[in-house]
Amino acid sequence: MCHLQLRTLIFVAWVVGYIAFLLSVRRMWTGKYVRSPLVRSLFLNMVTETEASAAETQEWYRCTPDLLGDSLRPLFVQSHLDSSTKTFLKRSAEKSSWLFTQLYHSFVSTVLSPVVSRTSINGFLGRGSMFVFSADQFQRLLQISPDWKAERLLDLGAGDGGVTEIMGAHFREIYATEVSLPMRWHLQRRNYKLLGIDEWQQTGFQYDVISCLNLLDRCNDPLHLLRDIRQTLVPKTGRLILAAVLPFQPYVEVGGRWERPKEHLKIKGKTWEEQVTNLSNEVFRRAGFEVEAVTRLPYLCEGDMYSDYYVLDDAVFVLKALDDTEESAH
Repeated sequence: MCHLQLRTLIFVAWVVGYIAFLLSVRRMWTGKYVRSPLVRSLFLNMVTETEASAAETQEWYRCTPDLLGDSLRPLFVQSHLDSSTKTFLKRSAEKSSWLFTQLYHSFVSTVLSPVVSRTSINGFLGRGSMFVFSADQFQRLLQISPDWKAERLLDLGAGDGGVTEIMGAHFREIYATEVSLPMRWHLQRRNYKLLGIDEWQQTGFQYDVISCLNLLDRCNDPLHLLRDIRQTLVPKTGRLILAAVLPFQPYVEVGGRWERPKEHLKIKGKTWEEQVTNLSNEVFRRAGFEVEAVTRLPYLCEGDMYSDYYVLDDAVFVLKALDDTEESAH
């Protein structure tokens, strides 16, 4: 009995200590230290709404077209911070202020992270929603009207389906793939048609649009994936919407571990523009695609008790399949 009470006291003391530590870190993070150049250099991708000035948010969309390749320059679409993006940022900041919810999330993440992937933890907790583009930005990229409709959309690695919903308004049938079981539950609740990661290529039909959003750097065989996508698009009119985080740093999430992919794509270039040009000229053409449009957007994720939201740098492409004659010429 005494041993049981002792273990209980130790556990309670550990929980209290853990919460006190998180609170102290939160105070430090949101205090004067966050303005330190050292902290900013270590946590380059972490920003809060209060710290994100107008100049900083403009950087999310900035591109120097002269640094793009000649063929790519006229295809660049300039994007801006719009009302839907602002709404996502505001909602993320509100969720970040829910202290006890964030403490619970932090505790569960700490316990599960050694054996469960971050994606599955987020799906289980119902947090970490992503924002890639707004409905207006999607329409401008594809050059479609708000009432444009097509038959089938396939969203590869759809997560919780938040971005799928933005695109799905334009399609009669919505298909999705996702390896994380908790995220698949979210997709089922949205009534999307779930396909296995080895099933979507063998359905017997083709897709008008396939989205591959921030997946290229998280899969083992990116070129094989691109070639499978090309084969399953509707000929001539089918389009691939592809988002890639730059700088390109590929890894695969296995349980709670990060591993290098089997096929490592080397993207050349130091700037965003140089890497976009290299992706377009080398990787996409090798897989049988050419760029129809490209824009620069922030890849936003809901935050936690330390930050209102997190941001990465995205290049979002509209790709169409090369004709067989064009592909053989390259």
